[in-house]
Amino acid sequence: MRTDWTREEIAALFDLPFNDLLFDAQTIHRANHPRNEVQLSTLLSIKTGGCVEDCGYCSQSAAHETGLKATKLMDVRAVLQAAAQAKDNGSGRFCMGAAWRSPKERDMPAIIEMVKGVRQMGMETCMTLGMLSEKQAAQLAEAGLDYYNHNIDTSPENYANVISTRTFEDRIDTLETVRAAGINVCSGGIVGMGETRADRIGFLHALATMAHPESVPINALVPVKGTPLGDMLADTPMAKIDEIEFVRTVAVARILMPGSMVRLSAGRESMSEACQALCFMAGANSIFTGDRLLTTPNAGDNADAALFAKLGVTAMQAAPQAHLEAVAAE
Repeated sequence: MRTDWTREEIAALFDLPFNDLLFDAQTIHRANHPRNEVQLSTLLSIKTGGCVEDCGYCSQSAAHETGLKATKLMDVRAVLQAAAQAKDNGSGRFCMGAAWRSPKERDMPAIIEMVKGVRQMGMETCMTLGMLSEKQAAQLAEAGLDYYNHNIDTSPENYANVISTRTFEDRIDTLETVRAAGINVCSGGIVGMGETRADRIGFLHALATMAHPESVPINALVPVKGTPLGDMLADTPMAKIDEIEFVRTVAVARILMPGSMVRLSAGRESMSEACQALCFMAGANSIFTGDRLLTTPNAGDNADAALFAKLGVTAMQAAPQAHLEAVAAE
């Protein structure tokens, strides 16, 4: 598990012949994870819209005219009902996202109830609530939260082109706070925002030179009308990242962070089956399933089941963390 990767080394991986890159990535994947198994996760927006941040890709920012109606924090019982349904549909991890810069203290008791309730169902829990204080991270850890998601989004150099209301360093500080509290880290980013390959290299370099996140979501931008990036990229050749380049990004992530779960996240509904199959070959072993992510469409349970049947892929049953601990002990 290296954390001393250089950008030059990462650039060299991107430049490998495609078949060689996929062979290397799949070899590393099989040495660290069960073959032909993909973790199914479900993502629920527990508080939608009205966020004070100005993330250029996000439909939930109050600064953008996307037509999205802001909502209050969901009732705990409704969240647990959604989690139970997700479990019935085969999900092993339930992820809950709130459109906040950071949670308010008055919301923490309900959030803690959600974590405890989902864990009692035997599912892994993940939350994304924005920036956290040390006290809030400790509260979540005590409640048993398994993973905290806080994406770095893009390279340090490109970050200010995407978001102005907080810095790249703010993101890193939150990840360090989460890690110090003993919660597993889920952190990745978005490709297809008009960035260069150098930015994709810088994005992966930032992730691979910290303590590796246990989960690394790789999102493809879904251009939403009314967001700065959505309006800028819609109906242009830049609106959709080249599928081969996307697969390369997944493969390099797998090589750099061999023990991490690499998740295909937003944008999967517009990917071809062949692209998704190549991503699994490249070492992706987690997806969000269901018909919807936070505010954008998703492929859906039926489409995922059909694709898995074609590929001979099965839903991961064992907790990934337990598998990683077993690998480390060998």
